[in-house]
Amino acid sequence: MTPGGGSGPMKDCEYSQISTHSSSSPMESPHKKKKSVPKRKWEVFPGRNKFFCNGRIMMARQTGVFYLTLVLILVTSGLFFAFDCPYLSEKITPAIPAIGGILFFFVMGTLLRTSFSDPGVLPRATPDEAADLERQIGNTEDIANGCSSGGYRPPPRTKEVIINGQTVKLKYCFTCKIFRPPRASHCSLCDNCVERFDHHCPWVGNCVGKRNYRFFYMFILSLSFLTVFIFAFVITHVILRSQQTGFLNALKDSPASVLEAVVCFFSVWSIVGLSGFHTYLISSNQTTNEDIKGSWSNKRGKENYNPYSYGNIFTNCCAALCGPLSPSLIDRRGFIQPDTPQLTGPSNGITMYGATQSQSNMCDQDQCIQSTKFVLQAAATPLLQSEPSITSEELPLPGKTSLSGPCATLTLGQPTPPSSMPNLTSDSGLTDIIPLKEEHEGHQFLTPEEAPSPPGMLPSGSPMAHSRTMHVLSLASQDSLHEDSVRGLVKLSSV
Repeated sequence: MTPGGGSGPMKDCEYSQISTHSSSSPMESPHKKKKSVPKRKWEVFPGRNKFFCNGRIMMARQTGVFYLTLVLILVTSGLFFAFDCPYLSEKITPAIPAIGGILFFFVMGTLLRTSFSDPGVLPRATPDEAADLERQIGNTEDIANGCSSGGYRPPPRTKEVIINGQTVKLKYCFTCKIFRPPRASHCSLCDNCVERFDHHCPWVGNCVGKRNYRFFYMFILSLSFLTVFIFAFVITHVILRSQQTGFLNALKDSPASVLEAVVCFFSVWSIVGLSGFHTYLISSNQTTNEDIKGSWSNKRGKENYNPYSYGNIFTNCCAALCGPLSPSLIDRRGFIQPDTPQLTGPSNGITMYGATQSQSNMCDQDQCIQSTKFVLQAAATPLLQSEPSITSEELPLPGKTSLSGPCATLTLGQPTPPSSMPNLTSDSGLTDIIPLKEEHEGHQFLTPEEAPSPPGMLPSGSPMAHSRTMHVLSLASQDSLHEDSVRGLVKLSSV
C-alpha cells in the first residue's frame, strides 16, 4: 500500500446499495404469493356446534337423540301409511291418508326448521371489545369506591336495568365477554349465549331460543295431533278387523298396527303434556328457563311481576308466534377479512412493512440465509475498504510545518488477520512507543512520559505528541475490532 492510501487491492471494493423499490430484493420472496381462499365464519366458530351445507345448517354436537326422533316419526308414520291407510280409506274415507300426510309433512318441516336454524346465538366480544369493556368496568368501580387507581378487580357479575318498571339483572358472561341482554342465557352444551333462551332440547338437536321457538312450538303441537291421529285410527283399524275375524286374528293380520299403537301410547302423554306446558308459557309470555327459576313468581313478593307480558293472552300468543323474525347475528356464512399489512415508519432509509403470520411463513430457510448473507456482506464492505491515510501534513502542529522520520506516513484502515494486532509501518514498533506486554511479576506498565520517542517525533513530555499517539492507536484498534466482528458474522452466516 502506498503512503497516499486509498489504492491497492481494496480499491475495487464498493458499497452495495440496498434497493427499497426493486421487486427482486433478497428480503422478498422470489416466488409469487398464492391467492389464499378466504374462510367463512362458520369454519372458525368458537361454539360447540356442527355445520352442514357450507354453513347453512347449524346444529348442536350431540345429535344422537335427534336421529332417534327422526327414526321414530318416520317408522311409525311409514307403517301407518303402508298397513293401515289402505284399509281405512276403503272402509271409512279416503280423507284419512290425506289428512295424515298433511300432518306428517308439517311435523317434518317444523322439526327440520327447528333443528337446522340459528336459535339466536349472540356473537362473542372481540379482544378489543373485551378489553374496552373491562376498562370501563374498572373505571366505574374506581369511581364507585372513591379511589383513583387500584389493582386488578374481576368484572362485576351483574348490571341492573329497568324494564316496564321492573328491575332486571344483566349477568356478565365470562366465556363470551359480554353482558347478556335480558332473557338471554349461556347454554353449557353448545357453549353459546342464546337470546331469549328457552332450553336446550336434545330431541331436536339444538337450542330453543328467540329465532326458532315458534317452530319448536308448532312442531310439538303438530306432533301431538299426529300422534293422537295415528293412535286413534290404529285402534279403529284393529276394532274393525276384530269384528270380522276376531281380536286375535286381527292382531295376526296386522302386526304393524300393534307396534304403532305401543309407540303412540307411550309417546302421546309426554308430547301432549309438553305441548300444554308451552301453551301456558306462550300465553303468559315466559320461557322455560324463567319458569323453572321462578323469576316472576309471586312467592318472591307482591311487587314481582313479569315485565314482558302484554297483559292479554291473545296478544302474548301473537307476539310469540306471529311477530317479526329477527335476523341471525353471527353471520355464519360471511367471509373472514384477512389481516392487511400496515406501513410503519422508515428506519435508516429502508421501508419496513408489518407482515402477518401467513406472510412470514412464506419465507423459507434458504431465502432467509441468503438475505442474511447479503446484508452482512453489505455491512462488511465499508469496514474492509481502505481509508485515507493520516500523514503528518494532515496533523498540523504549532511551530512545526512537517515531520520527518519513519512515522511521517502512518496508514490506518489496512485490514489485518483477525488474530493479529494492528500493523503500523514503522521501524520502531508500537512496543517502542507504549509496551503492550504485561510483566507477570509486578504488572508494571510504562507511562507515555516514560516511553522513549523514536527519531523525528515530538518529545514524550509534549502534550500534542501524547494526544496524537493515543488518537492513532485508538483508530487502529477500533478498525481491527470492527473487522474481527464482521468476519465472525460472515462465517456464521455461511453455515
